Amino acid sequence: MTAWLGQGQVRHTRLRPARHAFAYDTWFVMLSMRDLKSDPHMGLAINRRGMVSWHDADHGDGRGPEQGGALAWLTETLAQEGIDDADGEIWLHCYPRVLGYVFKPVSFWYVHRRDGTLRVVVAEVNNTFGERHCYLLDQPQEGRALTAQKVFHVSPFCDVSGSYQFRLLRTWAAPGQPSRTVVRIDLHDDQGPLLQTSISGHLKPATRSNLRRAVLRHPLLTLAVMARIHWHALQLWRKRVRFFTKPTPPADFVTR
Repeated sequence: MTAWLGQGQVRHTRLRPARHAFAYDTWFVMLSMRDLKSDPHMGLAINRRGMVSWHDADHGDGRGPEQGGALAWLTETLAQEGIDDADGEIWLHCYPRVLGYVFKPVSFWYVHRRDGTLRVVVAEVNNTFGERHCYLLDQPQEGRALTAQKVFHVSPFCDVSGSYQFRLLRTWAAPGQPSRTVVRIDLHDDQGPLLQTSISGHLKPATRSNLRRAVLRHPLLTLAVMARIHWHALQLWRKRVRFFTKPTPPADFVTR
């Protein structure tokens, strides 16, 4: 399989100055990017309309398949960063388009060496202002914290300061067949932990029947993500959490 369906939960907890927490059921896809193509056994439409679809233009610098797509962008980015041994499998963990709509708070590119070891992870972050920024996490080890300085505005209730701690964990049912994935992202500022976020899910083949059941269970998947972001922003405003004006985006598209 070149596409997997993940079903699990997204959790978010704000610790200060007012505690605010939520958890929702969710689903996402995990895609084998070097082998990804339309497959009659797969329910995911590639660069075309469909109930559930994935498009190159939704990732990286937005280039379409005629310019090599998101994989070409990633390859060029790694070369510019001097990473020349990321020549193995590449898995992309992301939300797909559902009924033509998508919003992806964060996607993860897992890039391996030819021997199967994990070489680099790229966390691709989108905000509700239509902006995107990528954090390149070098020399990752699963389960070990990876730190990145926060440089990109995401929420108006957090300023652009502090650092992220990423923890990544995947289990495998058999060689080349992932069975579960967990990503945890914690934001720390000069007072300590501020936000704790995670997304996890058990993986199954992204067949037509599995995706159809996922859509029937959560038909407005990514539209609901956007709606919930604004709903919880309202709750934070009511709790009198400080509001920060959006700053100018960072000059560099990728932070290492």
